[in-house]
Amino acid sequence: MITGSDVVAGRSTVAELARVTPVRSARWLSELVQAPVWLKCENLQRAGSFKVRGAYLRLSRMTDEERARGVVTASAGNHAQGMSVAAQALGVRATVFMPVGAPIPKVTATRGYGADVRFVGSTIDEAMIAARAFVEETGTVLVHPFDHPDIVTGQGTVALEILEQVPDVQTIVVCTGGGGLLAGISAVLAEFAPHVRLVGVQAEGAAAYPPSLAAGQPLLLPSMQTMADGIAVGRPGAVPFELITAHHVEIRTTSEQSMSRALLQCLERSKLLVEPAGAAAMAAILDDPTSFKGPVVATASGGNIDPLLLMQVMRQGLASAGRYLSLTVRVPDRPGALATLLTEIASVGANVIDVEHRRIDADLRLGDVEILLHVETRGSEHRDEVVEHLRQREYPVTIG
Repeated sequence: MITGSDVVAGRSTVAELARVTPVRSARWLSELVQAPVWLKCENLQRAGSFKVRGAYLRLSRMTDEERARGVVTASAGNHAQGMSVAAQALGVRATVFMPVGAPIPKVTATRGYGADVRFVGSTIDEAMIAARAFVEETGTVLVHPFDHPDIVTGQGTVALEILEQVPDVQTIVVCTGGGGLLAGISAVLAEFAPHVRLVGVQAEGAAAYPPSLAAGQPLLLPSMQTMADGIAVGRPGAVPFELITAHHVEIRTTSEQSMSRALLQCLERSKLLVEPAGAAAMAAILDDPTSFKGPVVATASGGNIDPLLLMQVMRQGLASAGRYLSLTVRVPDRPGALATLLTEIASVGANVIDVEHRRIDADLRLGDVEILLHVETRGSEHRDEVVEHLRQREYPVTIG
């Protein structure tokens, strides 16, 4: 198995391209944990995620003959960019199979680094089937996103930096998809810091590790549904699974709502932009802050997010934090009714962002109109106050 010493041996090669990313204090999490919490900012890494570490080590260790054949991979975006940057630096031809509907900024960036992008399937696993077929047809070398010793070894350099930057760390929380980053970190901790607790975090809608660990072997999820495309992996990799199993790494899951909330808090409080997958570790801490012994380091593993998705996630995060309220109110369809409703909302200090009239609906009574409102509130208590105030004024209110 891969060891911490293997990661140390690969570090100088990784450093030829990858940055040593900073750690930043996250006081908004420290207040909840009642201990220091730090963010390992891999969102500030080359190509926007930790993926460039493993990709560059993998390509650097290929023979000249292998590099001449070119490389291929399957990725929703972060590994695609990391491998493309590595291939560009080493003068290697790169082809990337991406799921249909992959985030446009990730596609654009991957092409900008010189890779040939092809779209297949709706998941990374389906795109990987096409990538393997491409290998058989062309002789190109497959660079797997997470299931190769060099990839895992390269990702493990994150742990070496964490141990140097936060030498008193007690817990490391890691965003987890296929398991390459988590496995690499586990190898380092097992050899050099066995006292440090390691926790992997998956999105609830794409959590392949819990059933696989229970079965003792990697299993394919029958379906996945998550906005966190960076960790939407249907089957754990054999190489990382072996390490994660051997080192008895704890796995937790977190919800879409929690990731939205964590992303928003990270943006507002830490001034860092992360993608939903990159917020998973922070979300797990928000879910259960008292269960993490500090100092804690959470990986902000990636920052490549589509602006359109960012708007949706921010709206969901605001709603989760009680700062954004969508509600439908029925009022009489007569002059002044809307103005009166808006005055009532203003009287309790809420700010109306958007208003929409609905006059045609089978459930509407003759002479009524539905008003769909998007309202900015100051938190959960204020949101409840707004709703209760309208109901006391005998407005029929539906939330959502």
